[in-house]
Amino acid sequence: MSEKEQVEMTAEERQEFEAFKAERDKKRREQERKQMRQDYASMVDDEILTTIPQLRELSEQIKLVKDTVFGNFDAILKMKSEITGVARDEQNSHTFTNSDSTLRIILGANTIDGYRDTVEDGIAMVKGYIESLAKDDATKALVNAVLRLLSRDGQGNIKASRVLQLRKMAEDSGNERFLEGVKIIEEAYQPTITKKFIRAYYKNDKGAWCYIPLGMTDVD
Repeated sequence: MSEKEQVEMTAEERQEFEAFKAERDKKRREQERKQMRQDYASMVDDEILTTIPQLRELSEQIKLVKDTVFGNFDAILKMKSEITGVARDEQNSHTFTNSDSTLRIILGANTIDGYRDTVEDGIAMVKGYIESLAKDDATKALVNAVLRLLSRDGQGNIKASRVLQLRKMAEDSGNERFLEGVKIIEEAYQPTITKKFIRAYYKNDKGAWCYIPLGMTDVD
């Protein structure tokens, strides 16, 4: 038989040959995908091994600078408290601007509102007084608006800023029970300090304040 002659296959043999080729191609594709997955996992491992030490080093540098800044401003905060007569712990943040108003830094601490159990007594007193004012539709609407100041957040607490609004309303009303209830709420306030923060700004050549990004998500 010459090389140019082709082998004739029966329909059954052709079907078996096509099935063999299909299975062979399937195994080849599976092997290629497996190799791609192995290559992907290897790339991830290599990049993580390179990146994590860099990020840990950056984190330590940020912590060092943060601690240094707060340490450097400690004496300034003490002097500010002496000058103003306001205890430094009574403010959540402190803003400092240089003399020519081109640089600014804000030091502070984030807090989560929280209250001791006695807050419930104060809330009950305030609600009792407020609800007693509801005489008609107009006053009921006002009462509902005031009661919304006592609504809870996702953690079940009252926002401290709303308590300040209640204090103003209580003082305007002159009602002793209302005032006492608000006072109990204020005395029950027990915020939790979370993380200290630093925010820094500079003025550009157009006189606009520009934020200096200090967080990973802030930097473009």
